[in-house]
Amino acid sequence: MTSPRIESESEDRTLSPTLLFGLVLVSVVILLTPIPAGMTPAGHRLLAVATLMAGLWMTQAIPIAATSLLPLALFPLFGIQTAKDTARSYAEDSLFLYIGGMIIALGIERWNLHRRMALTIVNLVGVSPRRLVIGFSIATFTLSMWISNTATTMLMLPIGLAMLKVIDEVGEGEHRSSALAVPLLLTLAYSATLGGMATPVGSPTNSVAIGIYQSTLKDAPPVYFSEWLLSCGPIALVYAAIVVAILIRKLPYGTTRDGDLKLILKQRLSSLGRMTTAERLMTGAFGLTAVLWVTRDKILLGDYELFGGWQRSFGRFAAWITGETAAGNLWLTPNTVSDATVAMFMAVLLFVLPSGQRDSRGRFVPLMDWSTASRLPWDMILLFGGGFALANAFETTKLAAWLAATLKGPLQSYHPAMVVAIICFILVMLTELTSNVATVNAVLPAILVLAEPLHMDPRMLFVPATLAASAGFMLPVGTPPNAIVFSTGRIPSAQMARQGLILNLIGVPLLTLGTWLLIRPIMGIK
Repeated sequence: MTSPRIESESEDRTLSPTLLFGLVLVSVVILLTPIPAGMTPAGHRLLAVATLMAGLWMTQAIPIAATSLLPLALFPLFGIQTAKDTARSYAEDSLFLYIGGMIIALGIERWNLHRRMALTIVNLVGVSPRRLVIGFSIATFTLSMWISNTATTMLMLPIGLAMLKVIDEVGEGEHRSSALAVPLLLTLAYSATLGGMATPVGSPTNSVAIGIYQSTLKDAPPVYFSEWLLSCGPIALVYAAIVVAILIRKLPYGTTRDGDLKLILKQRLSSLGRMTTAERLMTGAFGLTAVLWVTRDKILLGDYELFGGWQRSFGRFAAWITGETAAGNLWLTPNTVSDATVAMFMAVLLFVLPSGQRDSRGRFVPLMDWSTASRLPWDMILLFGGGFALANAFETTKLAAWLAATLKGPLQSYHPAMVVAIICFILVMLTELTSNVATVNAVLPAILVLAEPLHMDPRMLFVPATLAASAGFMLPVGTPPNAIVFSTGRIPSAQMARQGLILNLIGVPLLTLGTWLLIRPIMGIK
């Protein structure tokens, strides 16, 4: 079975002149209206451009990547920012965290390690209808924590479809694929989305949101990989457990043909043979990357420090070796090293490590080559840059502060928990009709600046809002994983909408509760 190509979150679409004209007209109307009280002239012009970009991102009237290039043209022309300042804002370090993570994902795909991981997990969990769904959920969730949720779905879907074909060959009655197709395929999509919530690299939405947070609030506390994993991981895991419980409630506990299916699955796993040197090295590189991400900074349990973080130890050691202990030494400065540093170091290392195979000239083949790495989703990378540029302009033109002052009145009378719930509900429903990343790009800058007037830590707003932006389960356009599994033609749209509405509504109180019980204490928010 051929390994599928890792796709980006957008697809080429035909130009929509009517839609494009309508969005431009709306932006022109905004530009020609009187400047609201308190808004700067540059902020007013930015509002018109931001409305145009948000509309283009959400409707995809032109390709997402093309929209993402607009700040480079329009910000200087409209006197919003200089060309140099706009270009600089495209390269936040979280962008390179995403690039490094995607190169590692492409390495996993290149050596077919994802198939071995998935089949191993499914074999361990079992092959009854319920266990099969649980097994695929675990495999998909685990992969999606480290690989883009879109890529994970693309990698797992052929395995799931092959599984349904095997079930048709050996099953009968209650174990035919028709009964299992919908819950199994929905599990792939939903588990990929939820696994992506658990780590900063699991979904482009998370990486973009962190970049916007860092560029909008320069002095805000950093968000560490370990903090995100320890706080958002359990939330995503509980959410996934609820999803699986809902999807399998009508499936039988077992069938008379489970033994035959188990034998076939074992044969499929055996046919992969022993792990190759490339697979072992790729597993080691993947595992080391995860460990370095999680342990980079101190890990706290309440006020108790479980681990001091390797970056502090590395800084002290490097300063001691060189004798450079003066104040201001970068080695001794907190956050000199970031998660992007780890991602890029490990990504480059893949180009150096030999795979154990040789080419026709007898030279060692590295774990990664540029022909594979060049398949990076460059449209998503440009989308990151466009979002960062927009967020930076919101800050420099004071538009973010104006929006915060405008929204403060309606929200300040509510308890902070209600504010979080309202924001989560808005984003959960909005992301059903728009791209997750586009939603974050368009909405997050305004949400972040609400923190100060509402006397809330900005992480209390941006983290649950980011998770909510991925929680679109109702419609095929809600998330890329939804669209991928829906394209198989085996999921009725009405059934996806019914199941998804329940899960969307469950998500709002779950994310709100998770913010107070996990995000707040683990990130040290007072």
